[in-house]
Amino acid sequence: MLAFRDRLRRFLAWSEAQAKEAGLTPSQHQLLLAVRGHPAPEPPTIGEIAEHLQLRHHSAVGLVDRAEAAGLVRRVPDDADRRVVRVVLRPAGADALDELTALHVTELAVLAEASAAFRSPQPSATAERAGDG
Repeated sequence: MLAFRDRLRRFLAWSEAQAKEAGLTPSQHQLLLAVRGHPAPEPPTIGEIAEHLQLRHHSAVGLVDRAEAAGLVRRVPDDADRRVVRVVLRPAGADALDELTALHVTELAVLAEASAAFRSPQPSATAERAGDG
């Protein structure tokens, strides 16, 4: 478990560095992922983004505000209920996400290969001691 957690933390640190290299904050990268990866057919609301990112609603509002000011996303009114606001990617946000996703797919393949070693069960210390006696 230590090796897996170590590799996972290294991946997350690498991911944050890649976001910064692309001119995004790690939070903006996560926001773009939440918008593009939202499972419903319609774009996500800020409340749904907050849920995806495990943020409080007002924190998600601030994140969307900053991303909108950076030209990464925009708010659009819902077609069925004009009181509902949805968040969509702008071309700059989609392009940045495409670039980061290509890098991440490659790195995830490396992570998957490295994690293959975690699949083979190792005898526990308790089992080894039980066999000694």
